[in-house]
Amino acid sequence: MDLDLHQLRALAAAVDEGTFERAAQTLHVTPSAISQRIRALETATGRVLLVRSKPVRATESGESILLLARQIELLAADAAAGLAGHGVDVGDGSPHDGAGRPVEKPTLTVAVNADSLSTWFLPALAPLADLASFHLLREDERRTSELLRDGSAVAAVTTDARPVAGCTVTPLGSMRYLPVAQAAFAARWFPDGPTPAALSRAPVLVFDRDDPLQHAYLARRAGPAQTLSPPSHMIPSSTDFAAAIHLGLGWGMLDELQLPARGRPDELVDLDPGGHIDVPLYWQQWRLRSPSLDGLAAAVVGAARAALRPSAPA
Repeated sequence: MDLDLHQLRALAAAVDEGTFERAAQTLHVTPSAISQRIRALETATGRVLLVRSKPVRATESGESILLLARQIELLAADAAAGLAGHGVDVGDGSPHDGAGRPVEKPTLTVAVNADSLSTWFLPALAPLADLASFHLLREDERRTSELLRDGSAVAAVTTDARPVAGCTVTPLGSMRYLPVAQAAFAARWFPDGPTPAALSRAPVLVFDRDDPLQHAYLARRAGPAQTLSPPSHMIPSSTDFAAAIHLGLGWGMLDELQLPARGRPDELVDLDPGGHIDVPLYWQQWRLRSPSLDGLAAAVVGAARAALRPSAPA
């Protein structure tokens, strides 16, 4: 199977941008050129690679070719960046090739959960600004590995310890979540602590409809004989979720990295010391030798192990 780099780039751009028109703008060609390149790629592979919907999406066969396209694009960008190290200095501090033309940095698309993104993850990227450009896809940590499978991401912070096909897995540590509330809220709703009766009445915060942490804690406190269904508020932002707890909208499972320093006047109340839930995280990335991807992995693993709790042995 003889695949053309321009055709692979057209496929990736079409999926990324959602339409042939926007893909054409990204690659500075006409929509007709995008369509012709993708048709030629489908002829070469003998498979339909795209569903021509709005937005366009990859078929199952298309996901395999899309993964290959992104891997080749990353390797090509790494090679260009390596050659730029032997290029010319034009005085602006950016990499250039031997003819003085600017060289684009590799782009690394990473899937990461919201709580990691709002706490320890971004500081890991700061020293790498000259190494690569980053596109971050915020997704629930139980679903980030799906973005590796379909080629949308080159790496992911995930709760999935089983390696996605073609990927490596490295343990990062665990995020610890505590059931917390504003002091006045706790005094009003939990005068005798988080009893099942109190938990059935007190408003609870959830991140989104797939957030399992509060329900897991409620199930633990209720036991197998009953199900607790308190009123709830949905706050789909890590920062705003913490702010809502501080404002007294409800109680929630907050990761300890977002807790205020001890002794501050806005200190929250731990409703159930020892009632924490630990969520182990893993770093999965393509099994690909890439200087930019290896540099990213080293930075992320180092930052996670400095910030997170060691995970219990499996």
